[in-house]
Amino acid sequence: MTDDAPDDRTRFERPLCYVMGLLYVIAGVLHFVAPKVYARIVPPQFPRPVALVYLSGVAEIVLGVGVLVRRTRQRSAWGVMALLVAVFPANVYMATNDLASGAVPDRYGSVARLAAWVRLPLQGVLLFWAWLYTRPLPESSG
Repeated sequence: MTDDAPDDRTRFERPLCYVMGLLYVIAGVLHFVAPKVYARIVPPQFPRPVALVYLSGVAEIVLGVGVLVRRTRQRSAWGVMALLVAVFPANVYMATNDLASGAVPDRYGSVARLAAWVRLPLQGVLLFWAWLYTRPLPESSG
């Protein structure tokens, strides 16, 4: 990879872009496979939890595909960041109300509780990862 190659800012950004896009597409599809699992973590102040799960699933699929396409990557990455902020209350609700342990067998409850708490700072990592793709793409020199 050369310095003037389009969208090749670092050795890892391009392959990680595809990983990120696919992860969001898979996560979005899972919202349709198990909507009630996701609806459990929607804070009670929010109306229509299952509809919100479907809406966030569609958003994850669309944005994940958008990140995979060079022309829509930058806007989609901004969308991913907005989505991460939008779902953060559900992650907080899940951790503070011990909802993760109810979704797994009892012997894995402590691992699920820990994972719910680890997920909160992980959101910062996911935001940074998406931010990498919000920067303007370098112009091709050819």
